[in-house]
Amino acid sequence: MPRTIAEKRAAFRALHESGCFMLPNPWDTGSARYLESLGFKALATTSSGFAWSRGHADNHVSRDDVLAHLREIVAATDLPVNADFESGFGATPAEVAESVRLAVATGVAGLSIEDSTGDEAAPLFPIEVAVERMQAARRAIDETGGDTLLVGRAENFFAGKPDLDDAIARLKAYAEAGADCLYAPGIKTREQIEAVVRAVAPKPVNLLIGGGSDFTLDQVAALGVRRVSVGGGLARAAWGGFLRAAQGLVDGRFDGFKDAAAGNDLNGIFR
Repeated sequence: MPRTIAEKRAAFRALHESGCFMLPNPWDTGSARYLESLGFKALATTSSGFAWSRGHADNHVSRDDVLAHLREIVAATDLPVNADFESGFGATPAEVAESVRLAVATGVAGLSIEDSTGDEAAPLFPIEVAVERMQAARRAIDETGGDTLLVGRAENFFAGKPDLDDAIARLKAYAEAGADCLYAPGIKTREQIEAVVRAVAPKPVNLLIGGGSDFTLDQVAALGVRRVSVGGGLARAAWGGFLRAAQGLVDGRFDGFKDAAAGNDLNGIFR
């Protein structure tokens, strides 16, 4: 029998209590179902992967489209789903709260709120504003029952402001504002990871590994990371194969299909 939304959320929270788990990022129904078939315990959406599937750049998809996507992914799998909810689709705390309420209603087990503005001249919200937005997200979740996990993201390393001290100060403030899990996408070194984990302990930390890395999951776990996501990594890998095969067709070649999945295999997965 499929799990209820409440059961998915409880299972997702339990995953954050100990150990370290992989949180892969599908970008559509098919990729979500396949990842579930591999035995993963939870999934997370990817704003970039979804945007590319719709022919848009990352962070250029409407809130309504993202909400529809969340509903689709939640319905596609019996696993808990964490929503990449970008910057909450609102500049003010009230706007963020309204967006969060709508996201919670899709059935997601968790959602992340970024502190990026989308403005190249001032890419990060001032920390006091970012904290107010996080507090608003927390209140919105609590008003709906409180069982949806809130992830606070410090976007320093993605926003062209790679200041670890500032990122840590932001993460600590977001933890105090009610974030259940903390996330600084773009940190890569052992020293950076250990510093973030230590700063927000005992709250869990998400680590992004979206490209090649010398770390294994066991090594990351030993650093105290609680979960590892891959962002748009899987979507980029799929696009890489497609781009190479398509360019081969332009050149009059068909060798780009040599590593393609067999149609019968795909039909068997989704039958």
